[in-house]
Amino acid sequence: MNALFPAPTQQALRITVSGGVLLAADLSLPAHATGLVVFAHGSGSSRFSPRNRQVAKVLNEAGLATVLADLLTPAEEAADARSGRHRFDIALLADRLNGVAQYLALLQATGPLPLGLFGASTGAAAALLTASQASSDVRAVVSRGGRPDLAEQALEQVRAPTLLIVGGDDMAVAELNRRALLLLTCEKQMAIVPGATHLFEEPGALDAVALLARDWFKRCLPPMR
Repeated sequence: MNALFPAPTQQALRITVSGGVLLAADLSLPAHATGLVVFAHGSGSSRFSPRNRQVAKVLNEAGLATVLADLLTPAEEAADARSGRHRFDIALLADRLNGVAQYLALLQATGPLPLGLFGASTGAAAALLTASQASSDVRAVVSRGGRPDLAEQALEQVRAPTLLIVGGDDMAVAELNRRALLLLTCEKQMAIVPGATHLFEEPGALDAVALLARDWFKRCLPPMR
């Protein structure tokens, strides 16, 4: 357990990554946190995503710290809203995500905690690409309605246990995830939420996602020494 921080902590972070780029992030650290989950947001989303915040709340209640970080600067987000270019630059998003993870590894509050990644949509590809790197300390990955196909060439190198969550009515993305599942060589599982579409807006759908993610991270993130 994180004995250094016995009380819950909420903190806004400003993280400098490669190229001197400054990213905004929100840290939620439960009392005696046992693990850390960093969120990689999807197409056109940000750290204020109500869906990811709902999932993060469930993880916090289970004793997992969470970091919701914007992987694009405000200027890049504005440009992306017009062109959609940055959200599909998986190499850029993974580089930013890796920079966030390296920063958190140096913090007294989060450095000792085993690391998991939660990726949504194109953010899932960034999470998987980050987890595939030889130097990665990622211990678990969860994808929600993800596009793992965008990191297809890296999937065989992922070693962290990976859970792919898709909506039962999100047919095209479900098929992409089935193909990705075959390429993954790590511990892996695909979970289908019946009746859910891509954004899991149906009653109870996002609750199911949150519980699946919670159970995966609690099982796969190793206990702190």
